[in-house]
Amino acid sequence: MNPILLDFPDEFYTERLYIRMPMPGDGKVMYEAIEASKKEISQWLPFARRQQTVDEVEANIRDAHVKFLRREDLRLLVFEKETGELVASSGLHQIDWTVPKFEIGYWVDTRHSGKGYVTEAVEGIADFAFTQLKARRVQIRCDPKNKSSSAVAERVGFTLEGILKNDERSLDGNSLTDTCVYAITI
Repeated sequence: MNPILLDFPDEFYTERLYIRMPMPGDGKVMYEAIEASKKEISQWLPFARRQQTVDEVEANIRDAHVKFLRREDLRLLVFEKETGELVASSGLHQIDWTVPKFEIGYWVDTRHSGKGYVTEAVEGIADFAFTQLKARRVQIRCDPKNKSSSAVAERVGFTLEGILKNDERSLDGNSLTDTCVYAITI
């Protein structure tokens, strides 16, 4: 089946969060979250190392919106239910619809870190993947030095399947890094 024909919700809720696909117009709040969090996320995420304009982030959001509709990549924005504030960005990536399997990626707006939002979002997104998308495998990959990311995976119940040695180039290109692979399978 062509994945574009799959019907599933483009938004859902957890106890404290509203999680939905990116929409045109989200670029400004995403830009502000990236700028507020650059120091913390730039060591792990290449996009945070680049200086971007609001228009460039808006273009990226619109591209993510189209990819969601085409079922190529399912980026999700995470908002605090009560205030409507953007608190994190996440999503289901590296999709293989033939299994189906997905990889959850995530980062938190530093202004909202330490409140358990990412753990709650990842739990909700994993549940969405298994119940709505009929996933058989959901994984999280992260650098072993990224203790916060590993902690989220472990709190949600993902199992460390292994550590891939010398798996990727570091963001500065000067060394090789390892990758932890966590997963839940059914």
